[in-house]
Amino acid sequence: MSILGDPATLAILVVAVVLLGMAKGGLAGVGALATPLAALVLPPATAAALLLPVLIVQDVISVWSFRKTWDGWIIGWMLPGAALGILAGWYYAERVNEAQLMAALGAITLAFGLYRLWVERGGRIVAASRSPGWVGSLFGVATGLTSQIAHAGGPPFQMWVTPRRLPHLVFIGTSSVLFALINWMKVPAYLALGAFPHEVVVAALLLMPLAIVSTLLTVRWMKRINPERFYVLIYVLMVLLGAKLLWDGLAG
Repeated sequence: MSILGDPATLAILVVAVVLLGMAKGGLAGVGALATPLAALVLPPATAAALLLPVLIVQDVISVWSFRKTWDGWIIGWMLPGAALGILAGWYYAERVNEAQLMAALGAITLAFGLYRLWVERGGRIVAASRSPGWVGSLFGVATGLTSQIAHAGGPPFQMWVTPRRLPHLVFIGTSSVLFALINWMKVPAYLALGAFPHEVVVAALLLMPLAIVSTLLTVRWMKRINPERFYVLIYVLMVLLGAKLLWDGLAG
């Protein structure tokens, strides 16, 4: 039986792909739920491998949609760190306790989201962060590591970039370009781990139409959203995502 032959597996993978489409369309971070969700019905390594080609196709749509609004300075500082994180994730693939890593990521994400909602409550204006680039490189390491292991690099990216208060389309565009580069950087590591057997590739291809449609719909929504509400929405999603990752990590 093919991977998508089981109705329960198909249903869960459909939800996972839609979550990735929402993330690539601009709701940064929610994609971190996709791999843990897919891992409910597939081995974790298989789930991550199946979703990587989907992510790469969605990246094309996302980068094209926001090609005129991205911050090269942020990408320039985060990308080298992300490369180190990807390398560490590949090297320690068999030794990393994924549940513990996701629990820690969830706790930090939850705390950060609650903190930002508190300091910006009632529409309060908070001065944009001007932390130096090397701090972004450190967050880049965490982004690359969690992305390599479980396609969950969104929260570390958000923790450094959201306080900078970029225009919301620049935030989305920067996320799109950075993660498109990161996903291509992950391909050699996945190939080295033998992560793409025939049935995984076929399942990924069959899910591509849904991946494209979900990304395009979210892009359309993000371009119309009220910029003043964008960051509140992101912080609320971080709280929900952090709670979910923490719960799953502790339960695992």
